[in-house]
Amino acid sequence: MKHRAPPLLLLLPLLAAGPAHAAADEPRRVAEQWLRQHFEQPGNRVVAAAEPADTRLQPPSCAQPWQAALPDGARAAPRMSVEVRCPSTGWRMQVPVKLQLFRTVLVANKPLQRGDGVTAADVRGEERDVTRLGYGYIDGLDQVAGRLLSRPLGAGAVLAPAAFGGRQTVRAGDRVQLIARLDGIEVRASGVALGGGDTGARLRVRNDSSGRTVDAMVRDPGVVEALP
Repeated sequence: MKHRAPPLLLLLPLLAAGPAHAAADEPRRVAEQWLRQHFEQPGNRVVAAAEPADTRLQPPSCAQPWQAALPDGARAAPRMSVEVRCPSTGWRMQVPVKLQLFRTVLVANKPLQRGDGVTAADVRGEERDVTRLGYGYIDGLDQVAGRLLSRPLGAGAVLAPAAFGGRQTVRAGDRVQLIARLDGIEVRASGVALGGGDTGARLRVRNDSSGRTVDAMVRDPGVVEALP
């Protein structure tokens, strides 16, 4: 049996739908491409996928290249809204785009405790979507050199800046100069720090002369002041 060609009237809607669908998709393609270029940099892998176009929207034919932009101060997030605009007509629309921004970040190889310093043996690099790392991330040990963890981290946890305390101006076991002030008189003695911390941190210090342990505050490297 021979197959009859479909009537022309049945083909017309299909023929009309092709160009219209392509026109509706153009702002999506522009938004995706622009977002990839915007966040592209060495070490990043960008995945951008615009939501399906509303075929009821018919963008005009644009004589000039389409333009795209984000609101001022917009930061990478799992969902972005990109404004796409035709300069020749002024027509514009907001295109919702799902964004994934993959980067190699440092994660803990093993459980780490509060007060630990982090070495290369403690961490490994893993590719993560940093748009979902709300507390930030660390991608190089130089960013935490001299700093200690202010809270414990489980194995596989992403290292974040907020997990680290200040730099260690004084470390536990350091020889320090202990300053005590009383009625305008300053007395200095040597001692041993029993804790560590950055400038302004409180710690315990053992006075070499008296053998007493006192509360003190870090003033400078190797210098602490006895607290009243």
